[in-house]
Amino acid sequence: MIPDPDPGFLHWMPYHENLMVFNQDKELCVKAIHNAEIIFSVDYNGLKRLSHASEEVRKSKALKILIDHHTQPDSDFDLMISIIKTSSTSELIYDFIVASGDSQLIDKDIAECIYAGIITDTGSFSYSCNFERTYLTTAALYRAGIDGEHIHRLVYDTYSENRLRLLGFSISEKLVVLNEFNAAYISLSLEELERFNHQIGDTEDVVNFALSIKDINLAALFTEREDLVKVSLRSKGNFPVNQIAKKYFNGGGHCNAAGANCYISLEETIRIFLQMLPLYKHELKSVY
Repeated sequence: MIPDPDPGFLHWMPYHENLMVFNQDKELCVKAIHNAEIIFSVDYNGLKRLSHASEEVRKSKALKILIDHHTQPDSDFDLMISIIKTSSTSELIYDFIVASGDSQLIDKDIAECIYAGIITDTGSFSYSCNFERTYLTTAALYRAGIDGEHIHRLVYDTYSENRLRLLGFSISEKLVVLNEFNAAYISLSLEELERFNHQIGDTEDVVNFALSIKDINLAALFTEREDLVKVSLRSKGNFPVNQIAKKYFNGGGHCNAAGANCYISLEETIRIFLQMLPLYKHELKSVY
């Protein structure tokens, strides 16, 4: 079960047809939550992250188990497997299966899903993956029969024409570089997204292009939705964007990748970002 629809580049995954989307079929999802004996919460650190589904899960009498790698998990759960120095929740799920004595159940379908989770949460092994165990886990997934090159193409090489044109527009027309603060940002209004027939997932990784500029150590993407502004933050080195997300935008995440939903205007969200930059000018000059 997921709160909102997932992006199209994940629809190839085994058993995708079994997903329940809370915002599309609330009645079915509420019934499933009510009947559940165990609810696993994966890849989020508190029930408040479930949007409209949060209250239904909170009311459930089911045993609630968290498997997650984000910082500062809430106390909403009966059992917490929370390890922040792990590449991804997918890797933690692999560890959980193995520790349960069920490694023989990890077939090609399961291995493909776990691998997809690892590569998307590490930017294809470009961050949050300086751990030997991550690569040992990946090797085990290959032994289970996955084709890593094929999965990479399914995830990263399936852009629509509109998505590619939106990326070009974001970089050529909307990129703002603030060299004084070693920062850059891109903002996309609802009208601009609609111009390119925006679909869920189309702005994935756009923020990383701003971060790829030499000497830029903080990048932000602001995308306007019907009732909120989605904030995506990325950083290099030791600059903690999860703390920025929490302090200024009521969000969270990891040291180098964080986000938030802001229920204010796009202009106000950008203003908050610009006003806080001078406070971190020294830190952004000296990241390592």
